[in-house]
Amino acid sequence: WWDAERMDEFLVKVFTADLRSAVRPSPALLWNVARARLTNRQTTNRAAQNASAHYDIGNDLYVRMLGEEMVYSCAIWGGAVDLAAAQEAKLDLICRKLHLEPGMRVLDIGCGWGGFARHASIHYGAHVVGISPAGEQVAEARRRTGDLSVEFHQQDYREVSGNYERIVSIGMFEHIGPRNYQGFFERCGELLTADGLMLHHTIGSNESKEFTDAWFDRYIFPGGVVPSLHQIAGAAQPRWAIEDVHNLGPDYDRTLMEWFKRIETRWHEIPHYDERFRRTWRYYLLSSAASFRVRNLQLFQVVFTRTGRTSSTYRATR
Repeated sequence: WWDAERMDEFLVKVFTADLRSAVRPSPALLWNVARARLTNRQTTNRAAQNASAHYDIGNDLYVRMLGEEMVYSCAIWGGAVDLAAAQEAKLDLICRKLHLEPGMRVLDIGCGWGGFARHASIHYGAHVVGISPAGEQVAEARRRTGDLSVEFHQQDYREVSGNYERIVSIGMFEHIGPRNYQGFFERCGELLTADGLMLHHTIGSNESKEFTDAWFDRYIFPGGVVPSLHQIAGAAQPRWAIEDVHNLGPDYDRTLMEWFKRIETRWHEIPHYDERFRRTWRYYLLSSAASFRVRNLQLFQVVFTRTGRTSSTYRATR
């Protein structure tokens, strides 16, 4: 094992030195590329396995890292004084971008532990259907629901039926996989009403890739691939009009550092996560923060409408 007093700052120096250009492709890297091009690692069955490998490792870990609401995506800081306020600001911004109104049916793809669904139901009166292939997430989301007008299903987006006036995904697009981008947009088109709105909140890459970092693929997000704007826009055409793109990347650096600080002070409460796991988790959080800090990664919120929509022009909010 190796360590650094400020792992995030050490990795900032590594990333800005552009060491990749000096490294020859290894057999492992070449295999990773070939596997991505020849196989679909995000089929319905494999997507469920991939999701469970990360999101079902233990709610006791996530509640200590994320906070009581368990919102596992980039917060929006602005004038927020703490993580809870910053996450609420993010959820509210998404609701306002979707122009939510009471009674609207909303599909939340990759609903996590239900944070968005609860916020949209409580503050906007929406009826939210949340889906996730991760069983522990769905069970916990249901437990937290109470009498709200929300429902949760352990389900893949390819298995959903019905019609919805709004579709949202928050931190889910990274799990779709390049081979499925176009099919994902086609499926959303079948589910969204003709005059509906759709928003995807996703980490974004500066370059289009078919595969992810081998370490992250093995230890953190099996099958995950961060999309570029080019890939998102390409998969959306010609059925979708992009109404708004908002880059919130710098906010993710602070969010990740906040998660890191929170879990570092509470590992002693969950001793069944051993030293190997803790070191892996630290590297995951701090290397991700460094990637956002040097702007290798972005955080995009992209709003879509169906082409052929004849209702009033969409107006973005901030």
